[in-house]
Amino acid sequence: MRSAFLPYCLPYIGEEEIQEVVDSLRSGWITSGPKVQRFEQDFAGYAGCRHAIAVSSCTAALHVSLAALGVGPGDEVVVPTLTFCATANVVVHLGATPVLVDVDQHGHLTAEAAERALTPRTRAILPVHYAGQACDLDALRELASRRGVALVEDAAHAAGCEYRGSKIGAQGRAVAFSFYAIKNMTTGEGGMVATDDDEFAQRVRLLALHGMSRDAWKRYAQSGSWYYEVHEPGYKYNMTDLQASLGIHQLRRLDGFLERRRRLAALYDAAFADLSELRLPADLPGRRHAYHIYPVQLRGLSIDRAQFIDELRQANIGTSVHFIPLHRQPFYQERYGYSPASFPVAEEIYAGLLSLPLYPRMTDEDAGDVIRAVREIVRNRKGIPSHVSVAG
Repeated sequence: MRSAFLPYCLPYIGEEEIQEVVDSLRSGWITSGPKVQRFEQDFAGYAGCRHAIAVSSCTAALHVSLAALGVGPGDEVVVPTLTFCATANVVVHLGATPVLVDVDQHGHLTAEAAERALTPRTRAILPVHYAGQACDLDALRELASRRGVALVEDAAHAAGCEYRGSKIGAQGRAVAFSFYAIKNMTTGEGGMVATDDDEFAQRVRLLALHGMSRDAWKRYAQSGSWYYEVHEPGYKYNMTDLQASLGIHQLRRLDGFLERRRRLAALYDAAFADLSELRLPADLPGRRHAYHIYPVQLRGLSIDRAQFIDELRQANIGTSVHFIPLHRQPFYQERYGYSPASFPVAEEIYAGLLSLPLYPRMTDEDAGDVIRAVREIVRNRKGIPSHVSVAG
C-alpha cells in the first residue's frame, strides 16, 4: 500500500502561471482585458480556428453556442447519454428538448445513431469527444450538412486531441472546450468556443456579455469609449484576466501535458493487457488520443464496482466514474420517461465503468502503485498472477 493517498487527479500549475496572475493583480486588470484577448489569439493559433471566444466555463460555451444558433422552445437537440449532465442541461435551459441517444462501445455518439433520432424538430446534434478521443467527425459533419442541422461539439475532454491530422477545434462551426481544474489544461474554471464562422463568432461574443456592444476593455482602456448598446438580453459568461493568465501558460504546456498522459496510458495498456477482467480504452485509427481520462470496464469479477473502488481507496488510490448515464438521472427519467432498456450499450459500459488516475503530475512510480493495486485486487478475486513489469 502507498504511504500517501494518490488523488484521482490534480492540476499542474507552474511558476510562470503564478507570476502571470500576480502581474494581472498588480496591473489592475482582473476582469476581461488584454490577457483574455491574448489567450484567445493563442488558442485560435493552437487549435487552427479563425475565432476563439473565452468564456467562464464549458457549460457556458455550450449554452451560448446553442443560443447563438437560435435553439429554443419546441426544438430538439440530439445528445449522447454517456456524458456529464451539463451537455444536456444547457438544452433544457434554452427550453428545448434533449433527445438522449445510446453510444457505441467507445462511448461515442455515431452518425447512424444520431440520424435515427432526428425529427423535423431537431435543431442540433451535440456529440462528445469522450475521454479525449475524437468522434467520427467526417460522418457527423456529413449528416449535419445533409439534414440541415447544426453540429455543436462538446470538447470538454479534448483540448489538444486530433482527428485526421487536425486539432479538435479546427474546421468546426461550434466547438466547446473546458478548462476546469482537472482538464487537459486549466484556468481554474473557464471555457472556450472555437469556430471558423465569422458571423457565429460575432453573435457568441455579443451573447456572452449581456448582449452588449462593448466589453470592459473596450470601454475603460485609454483608447476606449464609454458608449455601449444592449442588442438583446445576453449572459454573464466572460472570462477574467486572472483566468486567462493561467491559460496563456497552460496552453504552452499542453502538448507536454498530453505526451505525459500518453506515456502513463501506455504504461497502463502494457500492464493490463493480459487481464481479461479489464476492458481498456481503445486508441482508434485516424485520431490522436488526449487521454483526458483512462476509463476501464470491469467484468467477470466476484465484486462489483463499488467494492473495487473501495479496495483501491484502501490501497490509497483514488478513482472516479465517467459518467452515470443521463438516462439514469432522476430528472431525465421523470421529465422525459427515459429507461435503461433503451440504452443497452451505455448500460453495459456503465455497469463496470471507472476511471483510474492519469495526469501529468503523476510519476511512473505512482502509475506502478496503481497497476500493482489493480492487479492485486483482480488476482484476489480471480486468481490471476499479479506480477508485471511497469518499466519502459
